[in-house]
Amino acid sequence: MVKPLTFKGDKSKKSKKRTAPYPSTKPPKPTTALPEQTEEETENTAEDQSWVSADAPSDIAGPVIIVLPSDPPTCIACDVNGKVFASEIENLIEGDPGTAEPHDVRQVWIATRVAGMEGISFKGHHGKYLGCDSYGIPGANSSAISHQESFVVIPSEVPGTFSLQTAGGDKETFLTAKEAQSGKAASGSVVEVRGDASSLSFETTMRIRMQARFKPRIKASKETKAREKITRKELEEIVGRRLEEDEVRRLKRARREGNFHEEVLDVRVRGKHDKFA
Repeated sequence: MVKPLTFKGDKSKKSKKRTAPYPSTKPPKPTTALPEQTEEETENTAEDQSWVSADAPSDIAGPVIIVLPSDPPTCIACDVNGKVFASEIENLIEGDPGTAEPHDVRQVWIATRVAGMEGISFKGHHGKYLGCDSYGIPGANSSAISHQESFVVIPSEVPGTFSLQTAGGDKETFLTAKEAQSGKAASGSVVEVRGDASSLSFETTMRIRMQARFKPRIKASKETKAREKITRKELEEIVGRRLEEDEVRRLKRARREGNFHEEVLDVRVRGKHDKFA
């Protein structure tokens, strides 16, 4: 399940307390303090909300922001009517597009693998999918996914950047960022998003920023750490006796490597042999 997005600068909502019109003679009710988050829980919460760059097409999943090769940095966005435009990015570190984070829900797309196809779909905040028509004009008006709402992600020569081939790879055309001919596009941006580039170039090179919790390598790392989290007491309860230091290390390593049950049986057998030696 995708959690509600939060953006930098958002203020936490606090409920207003009502004050009694007259002093109360009743003793105050005892309150139970909520447990404070541990340092580990705080880190996990921060990681869930942080954004990282996709390094490979297989990384791309969940909420993403598609950063265009423009100056100033912009990204692909859409309004509630499905009109696609280039939206200037406000959340950057020293203007580096590799640090981009969304500040507006219109900039966020949900990336999903298209079943039976090579491509990826991008669903907008209004529930419709990004696509390109036969003239190369992008829009987000479809409630269903066809080849027009599917994009093949092609790694570029610059690490961490990609080109998005339109029509599920059926056409040799790519999403591109072009300078608006009139100086400003209808959206007010100096950049126009198109889907009719016939060759790969700098203008078709984009970055995909995504939430860290959806990146496969980060998820795998968290799962590995979770498997490591077992105490000596828990291990001794599983084995049924006190353990030596080397046995504890051995069992913890087995949990990381996936052969925990085999090692537990071996340690149990060894304990019985030692007992009757």
